[in-house]
Amino acid sequence: FLLAINTVNAVSYNVVTFGAKADGRSDSTRAFMTAWTYACGSVKPVTLYVPKGKYMVGALQFNGPCKNGAITIRIDGTLVAPSNYFLLGNKQVWLRLYHVSGVTIVGGTLDGQGTGLWACKASNSKNCPAGASSLEILNSKNVMVYGLTSVNSQLFHIVVNGCNNVAIVGANVMAPWNSPNTDGIHVQLSTGVTILNSKIGTGDDCVSIGPGSTNLWVEGVTCGPGHGISIGSLGKDYNERGVQNVTVKRTTFRGTDNGLRIKSWARPSNGFVNGVLFQNAIMTNVQNPIVIDQNYCPVHNCPRQASGVKISNVRYQDVHGTSATKVAVKLDCSKTYPCRGIKLQDVNLSFRNQRLASAYCANAAGTTSGVMKPTGCF
Repeated sequence: FLLAINTVNAVSYNVVTFGAKADGRSDSTRAFMTAWTYACGSVKPVTLYVPKGKYMVGALQFNGPCKNGAITIRIDGTLVAPSNYFLLGNKQVWLRLYHVSGVTIVGGTLDGQGTGLWACKASNSKNCPAGASSLEILNSKNVMVYGLTSVNSQLFHIVVNGCNNVAIVGANVMAPWNSPNTDGIHVQLSTGVTILNSKIGTGDDCVSIGPGSTNLWVEGVTCGPGHGISIGSLGKDYNERGVQNVTVKRTTFRGTDNGLRIKSWARPSNGFVNGVLFQNAIMTNVQNPIVIDQNYCPVHNCPRQASGVKISNVRYQDVHGTSATKVAVKLDCSKTYPCRGIKLQDVNLSFRNQRLASAYCANAAGTTSGVMKPTGCF
């Protein structure tokens, strides 16, 4: 009965009505922005509808607050970024939801057309723009993204920044293994974020968890290619929010550089990681299945200092499969603030035809229980 009432009272705005062309060439940016203005201004629940077809759009800034808390963006088609990467390359973000509440994105494909920019960067040209992330949810709450496909983003595919209560379900993220900085889903300064049942293959982290991420739940993610699921990098700045209460479970990694990783810069910081559960992970030919790296240094001339990021209460339960390197478990922690409360339970990782893999620990303290292959090094 309630559904029937909502259907009758629902308002729908079709981007084609406002002049969007489904030919993949005509600039439909203004049509999308006009449709958003109407949707955001509606006092009733509303749907912004994108029919089948390809729509070329430039930077879209969907700003709130809106007059209603129930906006559905239903995308049956594909949004295509301009082929000239300079048009988006200095915008930082292609599609941004800012200061909204109660927005749901259903379906659709975002095609960032990043190949040209990646080639520019690979050529070491100094004229390449930084690039734009495909979708950013910024300073928002109660947002859901369901069944979205993101391909070939210039930079990060999906970013959740400064948010509360965001769910990303059934995402399909694709970019080549050698595409730079194309993280699948990045979370920072946010609480109550859930990532479920998603398939991610990129040239960087499948999921990256930045400073200020709390109460984060990641489950049912398949990763590969990519750099794994990473907490960090942390400690780039001295004053930095910590990462707390993170659960990562039922994950699969295939041919990735890393599996379950925590990384921080080797420099002073007041950041921390506390209360992490990595549970039920399957590794297939993964370079570093379990790794804590507190000597992370992506640039030259890093200061030779100890990481100030304090890592404690991290549990690894039921992690099994194959390592592409002999050191399957590497816990390289800070000499100033050693890792504390590391728990390894039922870890079974082999290297090359069941030969024994090994573990390496530095400045790490904890316990092992159940099956432990390789043998623990605490």
